[in-house]
Amino acid sequence: MGECADVVIVGSRCAGSAAAIAFAQRGRSVIALDGTSFPSDTLSTHLFFPHHWAELELLGARDRVLQLGAPMHTRAGLAAPGVEVVGRFDPRQRNAAGSCVRRPGLDLALVQTARAAGAQVRERIRVTDLLRDSNGRVTGVGYRGRRGASEGSEGTISAKLVVGADGRRSTVARLVAAGEHHRWDNQRMMAYAYYEDTRDDLRELAMQWRYGDDLATVFPCDGGQLVALLMPPVYRGDEFRHDSEAAFTDAIRRVPPFSDRLSECNRVGKIRVSHSHPSYFRHSQGPGWALAGDAGHFKDPVTAQGIRDALRFGRLLGEATAAHLDNPRGLDAALVAWEHDRDEQCLPMYQWANLLGRSDTLSPIEDAAYRWFARRPDGATELLDVFSRNRLPTDVFTAGRLVRWVAAAVRDPKVSRTELWRTVRRDVRREVDRMIEQRLFARRRAASAVRGTSVQTLPATT
Repeated sequence: MGECADVVIVGSRCAGSAAAIAFAQRGRSVIALDGTSFPSDTLSTHLFFPHHWAELELLGARDRVLQLGAPMHTRAGLAAPGVEVVGRFDPRQRNAAGSCVRRPGLDLALVQTARAAGAQVRERIRVTDLLRDSNGRVTGVGYRGRRGASEGSEGTISAKLVVGADGRRSTVARLVAAGEHHRWDNQRMMAYAYYEDTRDDLRELAMQWRYGDDLATVFPCDGGQLVALLMPPVYRGDEFRHDSEAAFTDAIRRVPPFSDRLSECNRVGKIRVSHSHPSYFRHSQGPGWALAGDAGHFKDPVTAQGIRDALRFGRLLGEATAAHLDNPRGLDAALVAWEHDRDEQCLPMYQWANLLGRSDTLSPIEDAAYRWFARRPDGATELLDVFSRNRLPTDVFTAGRLVRWVAAAVRDPKVSRTELWRTVRRDVRREVDRMIEQRLFARRRAASAVRGTSVQTLPATT
């Protein structure tokens, strides 16, 4: 005979723990299952902006994460050849600093917070199947123990809601056949490594550089270390497959300020590489199930928003549905509303991340924009406000400013007119594509509101 709970959550990292906390705080019985044990690592850039701290505070996990000792990034910047835009986060915000927290400590802190809230978190358990009633509604999970004392054990847990928070390769998403309604294949790969950070004077600064078609970042993190992250175009993937050490070293040399930042630092551990990490929105709810975190939505890591959105929409899932678990019709309606809210909040950053994640070289218009922001006293803060989700990208990168930057590029004698107008035409096409994508989202939402369920028939866009 199987067990019963109000909610079963598959996956116990950021999204899963956040959902478990929210449900448990509202008096619901929660069992969260994870195939690994904690602490353990996972592929992640794990950069924080101020709104990450806000989400951790709402979950009651902020103090546990602070105890890990990661430096607070009171300054951050973007740079290109000959120009730097460096400044502080908006001091009017409650949390006016970023950070970078390695995943073993972060995820363990979240699991501990979930357990303290009353959720059961079981490790080394792999979900193998979903239970369904005669109408096809998901009513629980089947599982099997992995390593350790639970190895080989099998069982079932009945639940009013099953939440898949098990990442990009989600088992729950596969078992419910959740399709994608939007997708963007990454144009940049990702390779990163940890270094012992010897530059105490730069521990409070997070930086990103664009040189040629390379993108490189340094994020000081806990344990006296930093993350050195490279995002070269995907065509360099074969270089990393053949010899990741040589390819990583070559990429560092191509970005002089990145090389300078690492010159006195010693690497620890291996180089971690991701060649394929497409962005998408999946259909993320149905009768008795929901997909949280990367299981339902993933955006290009160039903007470092995944952890924040996993925490936020895992939490909001619990807040939106906990009161409706005993009423299937009310639960289904609450799930639809939650998914629409997530998509509406995430679409602008998804589109901006897809734009920043293109494998372009720095265009004359972008160069003019960097220099314009660098001259403004609050230029860096404006850019950081977009990363912190205080402003929409379209509120900072306005049509009026674009005209100003094009005019500056026209006046620059070093800029080829042919290249400039090619860039203008390209950017206009991209803006049209962005607006079409927005309309598709609006159509999907309107159709879903009429039918009272999620719509899975609209065409995907790239």
